[in-house]
Amino acid sequence: MPRAGLSREVVVAEAARVADEVGYDRLTLAAVATRLGVAVPSLYKHVDGLGELRRDLTVLALRELGIALASAVERHGVDGLRAVADAYRGYARSHPGRYASTLRAVDPHDHDAGAASRDLLQTVFSMLARYGLSGDDAIDATRSLRAALHGFVSLEAVGGFGMPRDVDRSFARLVQILDTAFLDWRPERRSS
Repeated sequence: MPRAGLSREVVVAEAARVADEVGYDRLTLAAVATRLGVAVPSLYKHVDGLGELRRDLTVLALRELGIALASAVERHGVDGLRAVADAYRGYARSHPGRYASTLRAVDPHDHDAGAASRDLLQTVFSMLARYGLSGDDAIDATRSLRAALHGFVSLEAVGGFGMPRDVDRSFARLVQILDTAFLDWRPERRSS
């Protein structure tokens, strides 16, 4: 019989906390079970192994990140790019394990992960639409944005910025560069 108060949501929430503390790559069922005060086999009543737990963590993280980005855009409107960048960086800093779970593309056949990913992307596409970007251009711009932000937050997380300059100022300059690039974006020319 499942432990009172233990549910799939509780297990996933604890896994998220563990991942944030020890790293996504070090997330184990044993660590989650220990934190919940149960034996590992008790977790199998709620999740079908580490793979499913990681998948559920990814869905949770994509939803959280999507909400953070959407809230930022809603609050800041016109300065949507800066809001998205700040929210993205803030989420990666506050939830490093959860953030790491969002890096791989989701299984296209996974309804929940796909929906969470689409919601997040819709926020980014809406923000990019203010630059007149849509279709393939919006996809390319989204990939550029994600690569730039991920690169920055990943280097920052491991202490990769050792030069004597304010990191926040460098981040602001990166966002400014992205803004300029998106304002000056030229549609891809197609060969006939």
